[in-house]
Amino acid sequence: MTAGRIGFLIGSMALAVSIFAPLPAGMSREAFVTAGLVVLMAAWWMTEALPLTATALMPFLVLPFAGVMSAKDTASAYYSDILFLLLGGAFIALAIERTGLHKRLALGILKATGNKVGPRGLLLAFMASAGILSMLISNTSTALIMMPMALAVLAGGGADPKNPDGLSGALPMGIAFAASIGGLGTIVGSPTNAIAVGLLDELIGVRITFVQWMAFGLPLVVIGIPLAAAIVGRVQRVTDHPFDVAAARAAIDTHSAWTLPEKRLVPVVAITFVAWLGQLWIEPLLPEGSLTDGTIAIIASLTLFLLPDGTGRPLLTWEEADRAPWGVIMMFGGGLALAAGMGKSGLADWLGQMLLPLEALPLVVVAIAVVALVVLITEFASNVATASAIVPVVASLTVALGADPLLLAMPAALAASWGFMLPAGTGPNAIAWATGRIRIERMVKAGLLLDLFGILLLVGVVWVMRAVV
Repeated sequence: MTAGRIGFLIGSMALAVSIFAPLPAGMSREAFVTAGLVVLMAAWWMTEALPLTATALMPFLVLPFAGVMSAKDTASAYYSDILFLLLGGAFIALAIERTGLHKRLALGILKATGNKVGPRGLLLAFMASAGILSMLISNTSTALIMMPMALAVLAGGGADPKNPDGLSGALPMGIAFAASIGGLGTIVGSPTNAIAVGLLDELIGVRITFVQWMAFGLPLVVIGIPLAAAIVGRVQRVTDHPFDVAAARAAIDTHSAWTLPEKRLVPVVAITFVAWLGQLWIEPLLPEGSLTDGTIAIIASLTLFLLPDGTGRPLLTWEEADRAPWGVIMMFGGGLALAAGMGKSGLADWLGQMLLPLEALPLVVVAIAVVALVVLITEFASNVATASAIVPVVASLTVALGADPLLLAMPAALAASWGFMLPAGTGPNAIAWATGRIRIERMVKAGLLLDLFGILLLVGVVWVMRAVV
C-alpha cells in the first residue's frame, strides 16, 4: 500500500471518529470534528493522498456541515490580506525575473561568499541573507524577494529544476525556513510578534520593549539559522550532490550594462521595500486598517502593469503575470480556513485549557510543554491565530503560577512562528513549494527535526537571556 493510500485512510478514519465517537471531556462536537479535520488535512498533506490544493478545499466541505461556520463564512475565511501579499509579491518576483534583475542581486551574494565556498556555504549565505532581511520586512515578502535569486543561481550552476536532490531543493527550503526564523529577531519582523506583545501588555501588564524583544530574538536567529542550514543540508544530502558555484557565478555574470527595464524596475522594488519597512510609521497617517503588506504589494504590482519599461511595453504583461502560483494561494487559503475553524469551534481554546493542570510541574517543564503545544498548533493554524488563541491562556497560566511572565510567555510568543513542516503552514513555505523543487517528505522531515530542536532552543535561549538581562 502506498503512502498516499495510508494517509488517505488515516485522515478519513480520524474524521469519521470525530463525528461518531464519544466526546472528550470539555470538548464540543464542533471542536471534535474540527480536530478530526486537522488530522485529516495533516495526513493528506504529508502523504499527498490528494493534490495539496485539492486537500485545501476540505474546510469548505466539513466546517459548514459540522455547524462550525456557514458556507459563506468558511469561503470568506479562505481570503485575507496575506493572500494579496502573496499575489502582489509574486507579480514583483515575476517582473524581477523577466528583466533579469534577480541575476544581478544573486551575483552580489555569490561575490560576497568568496571563491572557495561550497554548496553548504552557499546555502548558509542565502539563508543568512534571508534572515537579516526578514528582521526588517515580513517573512513572506522576504521569501518572495529571495526566491528568484536562488533560482537564478541554481539555473546557473546547472541544477535540474525537476530534480529535488541536493542544493536544488535545499536552497528554496532553506530560504523559507530562514525567512520565518529571521522574523523572530525584531518586533516588526512578524505580525505575530506584535500581537503577542500587545496581548501580554493588555492582559497582565507586561510590556516588552523593542530592545527587550531583540535581546531574546537575535540570539535565537543567530543560533537558529545555522541549525536550520545544517538540518536542511543533511536532509537534502547537499554534499552528495556537487554544485559548481563558480559556474553559477559565471553563468549569471554577463558583464552587461544595466538595461532600461532593470533601471526602471529598481525604483519600484526599492520604494516597495521602503514602504514595507516603514509601514509602522505610515499607518497612523492613514485610515485604520487601510495599509497592510498586501496593500503595498498590490500598489507595486499595478505599477508594474502601468509603467513602461523603455522598450515599448510595460514592465509586466498579464501573460507573464498569469504564471503566479494560483494553486499555492488556494492551498494557503485552506490553511487560513482551517485556522478560522479551530477558533470558531472552540478547539484552540480547549487545547489551551489542557495546559492549566501543568501548574503542578516544575516551571521549566511547563515552559517546554507550552512551547511544544504551540509549535504543534502553528503547524496547522496560522501563526497569527495561534498567538491570538494561546498567548491569553499562557498569560493566565503565568498568573496562576506566580512565575516570571517572560519565562513562559516569551517562548510561547516565539513558538507561534516556529512551524516548518508543511507547505501551507507559512507563507515562505508555500512560496518555496511553488518552485516545484521540494519533495513533501523532505520538507516534513526537515521541518520536524527543526521543530523538535526548536522546542528546546526557544526555552533555552529565553531562560538564559532572562538570567543575563
